[in-house]
Amino acid sequence: MKNVLFRKKPVGDLLNKNNDLQLKPTLGVFDLVLLGVGAIVGTGIFILPGTVAASHSGPAIVFSFIVAAIVCALAGMCFSEFSSSVPVTGSAYTYGYIVFGELIAWLVGWALLLEYGLAVASVATGWSSYLSALLEGFNVAIPKAISGPFNPAAGTYINVPAIFIIFVIASLLTLGIRESTRINTIMVFLKVGVILLFIGVGIFYVEPVNWQPFMPFGVQGVMNGAALVFFAYLGFDAVSSAAEEVKNPQRNMPIGIIGSLLICTLLYVAVSLVLTGIVSYKDLNVNDPVTFAMQIIHQDWVAGIISLGAVVGMMTVILVMSYGGTRLLYALGRDGLLPKSMCELSKKHKTPVKNTWIFAVLVAVCAGFVPLSKLAELVNMGTLLAFLIVSLGIIYLRKNKNIPNNGFKVPLFPILPICSFLLCFFLITQLSVHTWIACGIWFIFGLLVYFMYGRKHSVMNEK
Repeated sequence: MKNVLFRKKPVGDLLNKNNDLQLKPTLGVFDLVLLGVGAIVGTGIFILPGTVAASHSGPAIVFSFIVAAIVCALAGMCFSEFSSSVPVTGSAYTYGYIVFGELIAWLVGWALLLEYGLAVASVATGWSSYLSALLEGFNVAIPKAISGPFNPAAGTYINVPAIFIIFVIASLLTLGIRESTRINTIMVFLKVGVILLFIGVGIFYVEPVNWQPFMPFGVQGVMNGAALVFFAYLGFDAVSSAAEEVKNPQRNMPIGIIGSLLICTLLYVAVSLVLTGIVSYKDLNVNDPVTFAMQIIHQDWVAGIISLGAVVGMMTVILVMSYGGTRLLYALGRDGLLPKSMCELSKKHKTPVKNTWIFAVLVAVCAGFVPLSKLAELVNMGTLLAFLIVSLGIIYLRKNKNIPNNGFKVPLFPILPICSFLLCFFLITQLSVHTWIACGIWFIFGLLVYFMYGRKHSVMNEK
């Protein structure tokens, strides 16, 4: 039994796949960087800098973002080595299959499905709220009954806009990753343009006195803030899901992952400095601090554009996280752990159309009917578990002599992978008991699926 549960995927099987089940490589380094920025920069940049500064870090939130970026960069380097050495779809799930075996890989994949699914559903719910606010500015109102999760006491029954945007993004993904990245590129440029507009206008209204004291809550406040703003970086791991569809992955994957992290860190730090320079950090504990700051300096037209930028920005997050979820289902189906329909490709577009729509329908049900605020931390749990496995897995990857060694290598090995593992483990311990219980229930359900279906149908049974 032990040998069956922990059987490892031969690297040769992954690098020499059947052409009928192979995704076409079409992405360059520019596409990857924009996918990363599209996934990372969402509502976080419009909300977190204000609320975390007010409650935890003060103007020193810039240090919180830098600390969080360092943690992500360590994990990002581990992802880069895996994705350049073994350029196949599936992200941390596939990497776990190579170094730890089938059962661990399944649990990592199950955790990532939770991350991608709930991330898409929660962001779609947020998108619905921002869309309603934006339309109200044009005196267009979406009926309350169809703009919120099922809650008759509050007068809401279904969140139609959230369901709508998930289906629109699913339709786009079925056309192909090349087409999807073109749309993503346009939306990312619009989103970054809005952020640069805020910085460009706001910098002229900065009053250095608002930066005093710079670190009102001390070093502890900076570290507490880092644990919170870490989640503003979630999504870069979805870039590694694109490895199989990348041209020259040995070079392009590391640049795409680390490059997108660097760009996002610079944007977060710049927004935080300008924001806390315009308004005292004590007054920033509001739902829309960036818009609030523009209204304080009577730049209402900028505030309106920022609302539009938030709507566009969240669409790119939904796109990239949906992409990661569908490619993970594709990898699970190809390995036989889920039904083979999960890895069927459209003859016309060479995309997994069936699993894209199955993923979209399941996530849309969550977004349309379930209030996701209490489950938000589950997204973080799934991500951190994947980071743990990948960080530890690098040590085992180096021992495998069958893996090509011409890709990116994590520097200061094994110190940096071990540091990444310990930091991610520390952040997991900061999550609530509620999250641990809910995650435990999810994993029990996952084990049932594996033992009732996956173990019996795994392609490894044919070896």
